[in-house]
Amino acid sequence: MSERIKVPTVAEFIAQDKQPEVLFWVGCSGSFDDRSKKITKAFVKLLHKAGVEFAVLGAEESCTGDPAKRAGNEFLFQMQAMMNIETLNGYEIKRIVTACPHCFNTLKNEYPELGGNYEVIHHTSFLKDLIATGRLTIEGGKFKGKKITYHDPCYLGRANEIYEAPRDLIEKLDAALVEMKRSRRNGLCCGAGGAQMFKEPEEGKKDINIERTDEALETGADIIAAACPFCNTMMSDGIKAAEKEGKVEVLDVAELIANAEDL
Repeated sequence: MSERIKVPTVAEFIAQDKQPEVLFWVGCSGSFDDRSKKITKAFVKLLHKAGVEFAVLGAEESCTGDPAKRAGNEFLFQMQAMMNIETLNGYEIKRIVTACPHCFNTLKNEYPELGGNYEVIHHTSFLKDLIATGRLTIEGGKFKGKKITYHDPCYLGRANEIYEAPRDLIEKLDAALVEMKRSRRNGLCCGAGGAQMFKEPEEGKKDINIERTDEALETGADIIAAACPFCNTMMSDGIKAAEKEGKVEVLDVAELIANAEDL
């Protein structure tokens, strides 16, 4: 039997006349995709460990509208966004943390012009702050000395200039961080952005996620670290295609920290 994790809703906080320290925006992938749910659970365990008073919207959370916007349906995006903004503003939400760079980018950069103004934080930056303030401590644990390469998600790196927070967290695990030939500002897309996640790739000589996974494997890393559920899926598919399952793991940065201490 799997252990149950307590995740309070904002409605429950409001009913007690309290406001959460931060709203955890789970996102479609983190809510519905079986693999991504593990990332959500790992992050929640870390929030509990750090004593963060967080809440989720639960059934009141809807898609941010990112895939609709990237696919060119601005009307649908605005409908989805306005619905979310009405909910968030109704609860007087000020701070939002999310493990999805697509949600992060949309909430941070595209909601303000529609009336949704929040402090939006990616989970790697949030975890880094928890460690810096002493609320969370991590040990190298089982990742000590492991070779880990980090894949920069487009919407986190190039779109929002967040390169160091995930790397700082990996280095705190006493792991050996090895960079791919294309990283940071020069990083290569995993192939899922721009709503490409939801369609088959156009015909070509090589799928982009295979190309990116090959670059990761060239580093000789034991683990490919990701900070985006879409990137995680694409790189995991690349590992399957390379027949490296069981030899190379694809893990979110939050999973690395939670697993290091067997939370």
